Amino acid sequence: MRVLCTSCGTKAIIGKTDRLSLAHANLYCSCTDPECGHTFVANVSFSHTLSPSARSSSQLVTQLARAMAPEQRKALQKELMLFD
Repeated sequence: MRVLCTSCGTKAIIGKTDRLSLAHANLYCSCTDPECGHTFVANVSFSHTLSPSARSSSQLVTQLARAMAPEQRKALQKELMLFD
């Protein structure tokens, strides 16, 4: 990830990351231009999903199958056998 100085636009170095949650972090940054010397905190946060995780899809299917009645689960297993 590239962070630019908010004062002069030069590349900045991330010196420390303070992770507040999986979706938000504070980045403590320093400008690499010695004439500027600006230090600042940038916030990085999760915005939205473009493509869902395959892991969460698998977990969702497992949870749905477990919530089914035993007869429904057996019928689903038979249908899935058709794809082998």
